[in-house]
Amino acid sequence: MSLHGRKSLLGGCDTGNPVDHCWRCDPNWANNRHRLADCAVGFGRDAMGGKNGKTYVVTDPRDDPVNPSPGTLRYGLAQDEPLWITFATDMTITPKHNLAVTSYKTIDGRGAAVVVGEGGGCLELKDVNHVIVVGLTVRNCRPTRQPDGAMSDGDGITVFRSTDVWIDHCTLEKCTDGLVDVTEGSTRVTLTNNLFRNHNKAVLLGHSDVFTQDKVMRVTVAFNRFGPGLVQRMPRCRLGLFHVINNDYVDWKLYAIGGSAAPTILSHGNRFLADKQKEITKRDDTSKSVWSSWTWVSEGDLMLNGAFFRSSGDGGGPDVKTPSFAQSASLMSAMTASVGVLSCKKGSLC
Repeated sequence: MSLHGRKSLLGGCDTGNPVDHCWRCDPNWANNRHRLADCAVGFGRDAMGGKNGKTYVVTDPRDDPVNPSPGTLRYGLAQDEPLWITFATDMTITPKHNLAVTSYKTIDGRGAAVVVGEGGGCLELKDVNHVIVVGLTVRNCRPTRQPDGAMSDGDGITVFRSTDVWIDHCTLEKCTDGLVDVTEGSTRVTLTNNLFRNHNKAVLLGHSDVFTQDKVMRVTVAFNRFGPGLVQRMPRCRLGLFHVINNDYVDWKLYAIGGSAAPTILSHGNRFLADKQKEITKRDDTSKSVWSSWTWVSEGDLMLNGAFFRSSGDGGGPDVKTPSFAQSASLMSAMTASVGVLSCKKGSLC
């Protein structure tokens, strides 16, 4: 069926964003929540979350790390079985220390205004797989003392040594360190439809230049909006392979896309709006004789008001092949019109 035909059948709700098109046109989305697990794109597309599990409803915003009560988010996240976690009502959760997310969990904030952080810890994925996080506001995350006595960094969502992770339609801002960190050999991760704003270091992908386990890292960053109020790391990459597809960059102070340790980066169909003539890219503390061999490709990007991308390498090979879901930068306004947390009401289109 043609795109025009799909629009007619769906009442005009098809924006060209393949993730949203997969589920947002269904007025019964609240009764078909598990359908979301079939909608991811990119390297994290196989993340199942709690697709095959029961529904667990969070009814209590309180947090007791020692003896979590049934009905709290921490209690649900601690269960060994797959769970699709939803929220009974609007709530703000201030974790006493980071919330440890276990494998095969979906944290689904759609239909409620759910805030995590606000002066406490936030979300930590460590040595897990198949996790989906959707529809949360994550803000004001602060360092907290963890069960082992160590202090956390105050990141919004931290992903350590984990695979098959998808973060969608979240709003992240004003944390102590990063908004999203993906490190220590994590791979098959997708970040889509998120709003990153009011922060310094937005998204870190890769632990350090010498942590060679991150060579396996494969991360897709698509359909997000970066800004206003951002400084750098949108994302900052190391060692692995990174697809940065159809994102809207409305503000950056130092740089938008950066990296070190020879990451491979495909930038496709993004819209970069600079406040003056300004470079999009940055290679940290590396001479041109070194970085000139790194594969950094700009393909179909829309660069406005003096924005410019410094490409390098020989164009790469199959690793930098444009993914099938990628769209033209001319569709950016429609594709990113609804980034961040959605105002979803049961019984109507989300």
